[in-house]
Amino acid sequence: MGKLEKVVVTGYSDDRFSATAGSYTLRINPATFTQSAKTTYSPNRTTDTAGRIMRYVTIEPQTVSFEFYLDATGVIEGIDSVADEIAKFKKVAYDYNGSIHSPNYLHVVWGRALDFKCRLTSADVEYLLFDPDGTPLRAKVKASLVEFVSAAELARRANKSSPDLTHARVAVAGDTLPLMCFRIYGDSRYYLEVARYNGFIDFRNLQPGTRVLFPPLEGTS
Repeated sequence: MGKLEKVVVTGYSDDRFSATAGSYTLRINPATFTQSAKTTYSPNRTTDTAGRIMRYVTIEPQTVSFEFYLDATGVIEGIDSVADEIAKFKKVAYDYNGSIHSPNYLHVVWGRALDFKCRLTSADVEYLLFDPDGTPLRAKVKASLVEFVSAAELARRANKSSPDLTHARVAVAGDTLPLMCFRIYGDSRYYLEVARYNGFIDFRNLQPGTRVLFPPLEGTS
């Protein structure tokens, strides 16, 4: 077995993750964490089908959530105050950073299991044990994080076949304009707009070898 790696939450004051703004190391690692991915589709009814075609819209940012414990009963070395530990965590992950007018960008790393650039969306604290005077001695923190991707990274990841980009295709034998629109947009109903965009007069007789431009969907609305 390898050495024990702790979860480290590092704050950054820029979206390139180059200017650190403090870090917090969990004293007790989570027992589990949950990583969720979601893709959004939009149902479109086409003119030539009886049902609906699910058209891809976007890939949502991934989310990660986990729970960790803070214990100031003396069981965990280095924790003298639960309230102080919560304040340290919030300073890195939650508190407002005036230099960027928002909380910090975060990089959460747990050995080989997790490497996640993100923002904190919520931190729920459940107090579990108290001194006779009401001082919290044990707490459970549930942290929820949402993936952060910079504009530059989004551009790099962009799919070149996206319907939000202009495409050029050459018709082959058997192609029709509605069929080609379906291949590009996932929907054949845009063929009239594409015909106008290309200046086609007799678009019903699409000749093999004809070059067809398909504009972004926004341009065909």
